[in-house]
Amino acid sequence: MRAFFRALFGLILRVFFRRIEVSGVERVPAHGPVIFVPNHPSGLIDPAFLLCLAPRRVSFLAKAPLFRMPIIGAFCRAFDAIPVHRRQDAGSDPSQNRETFETARAVLARGGAIGIFPEGTSHSDPQLRPLKTGAARIALGAAAALGDGPPLVIVPTGLYYRAKRTFRSAALLYYGEPFAVDPVPLRPGEEPPAEPVHQLTGKIQHALAAVTLQAGQEEVHALVERAQRIVSAQDETPAAPLSLTDEFALRRRLLAGYEMVRAQWPDRLAAIATRIDRYEAALAAAGLDPRQLAAGRYTLARVARYSAKAVLVLLVLLPAALIGVVLNYPAYRVVGFVATGMAKGAEDALASIKVLAAMLLFPLTWTIVAVLVGMTQGVEAGVVALILAPLLAYAALIFFERLDRIIGGARALTLFAFRRWAFLRLLAERHAIRDEIIALGRTVETT
Repeated sequence: MRAFFRALFGLILRVFFRRIEVSGVERVPAHGPVIFVPNHPSGLIDPAFLLCLAPRRVSFLAKAPLFRMPIIGAFCRAFDAIPVHRRQDAGSDPSQNRETFETARAVLARGGAIGIFPEGTSHSDPQLRPLKTGAARIALGAAAALGDGPPLVIVPTGLYYRAKRTFRSAALLYYGEPFAVDPVPLRPGEEPPAEPVHQLTGKIQHALAAVTLQAGQEEVHALVERAQRIVSAQDETPAAPLSLTDEFALRRRLLAGYEMVRAQWPDRLAAIATRIDRYEAALAAAGLDPRQLAAGRYTLARVARYSAKAVLVLLVLLPAALIGVVLNYPAYRVVGFVATGMAKGAEDALASIKVLAAMLLFPLTWTIVAVLVGMTQGVEAGVVALILAPLLAYAALIFFERLDRIIGGARALTLFAFRRWAFLRLLAERHAIRDEIIALGRTVETT
C-alpha cells in the first residue's frame, strides 16, 4: 500500500509542479538512524516531497487530527506516520506524546529514518519560526539508547517553492550538510536535560537557516526574486534554464547582500528597487515575459523553425486538447473555488487543498464520463473512455502551456519587429540594472 501511495503522490507532484529538482542526495546517509528536519511552508505538500523523493524510507511525525480525517488518515497510516498530540488541537491529549517519542526512538533504534517539522506548523512567514524542542528531545533520547551503534545523524532539509500556490510552478528539495548528534547519558525512560535540548535545537535552527531563504519581510523576498530574474536573464540565444539549485543559491547571495546594502548604502538600494519596479511595470505594460527579452531569439531562421514546430505540435494536440478541456474544465474550476474558499487566504494551505480536491474531483469526473460512455456505447467503450480521460486532460494541459508560450513569443516578436526601439530600450535597461546589482555586489564583497 505504501508503494502504491508513494507512486501516486509522486505522479501528482509531477503534475502540480512543472519542474522538480532534488539536490544534495549524496549527503544523506544510506544506512543508520537519520532525522530529516525540513522547513514547513506548504501544508501537506511538504511531507509528500520527502515521502516520495527521499532516498530513505521515512516515517513522519504528523499532528493527531490528521489521523481522524477519512482520506488523509488512510494516507498517514499507509506511510507509517507517527501522531503528535498538540495542546491546541481539539480532542488531543499531550500526555500521549510520551508514546509518540518512544515510537520515534524505536524507529531510529532500528536504523530507520523519521521526519520532523521542527517549526511545528506550516506558515507563510518570510523566515523560519522559532523551533519547537521535540526534534532535539527525540534525537537526544534516541542517541542515548543507541549506545555504541552507528551515530544518529540529523539532515537539515530545505523546501524551496518558486510560487507555492501556483499550479505548474517549480520546487526544489535541498539536503544540507548532515551532522551527528552528541549523545548525553540518560537512564531508561529519562528525558534529556533542558540545556542539551536547547543547544541542539539552536544547532538545528542554524542548520535549517542554511538551506532556506530568510528575510525580515515578505517585500524583501519579492525584491530579491525580481533582482534574481534580472541577474540570471539570458541576453542573446536560448540556453538551458538556470537550475533551481543555482537559482536558490543566487537568491541566498542576494538576500545576504541586501542586508549589508540596506545597512550601509540605503540610498543605492532604494534607487535600484525603484528602477526594478519601473522595469517590471514596463514589461507588464508590453505584455512581455522577461524570458522573451532576448534579441538573439528573433533571427529569421530561428523564428521559422520555432513557428513550424509550434504549429505542428498544436495541430497534433488540438483535437485531444479540446475534448480534454470540455471534460475537465468544470472540475478545474471547482477545485480552484473549493481551495480558495477553504484556505481563507492561508497560502501555506492553498496548494494542499488544491491537490486533495483535484485527487477527488478529477478521478470522479473521469469515472462519470466512463460510466456514461459505457451505458450508451457498451462496456468496452466505457473502459477505453476511463483510460483516455486522464490522457486527454494531460493533452489539454500541455497544449495550453505551449499556447501560452507561443502567445508570449508572438508579443515579443511583434515588439521586436515593429517597435524595436522599445524592445531594445527594455533590453538596455535590464543590462543597466544587472550591471548596477553586480557592481553593488562587488562593493559588498570588498567591504
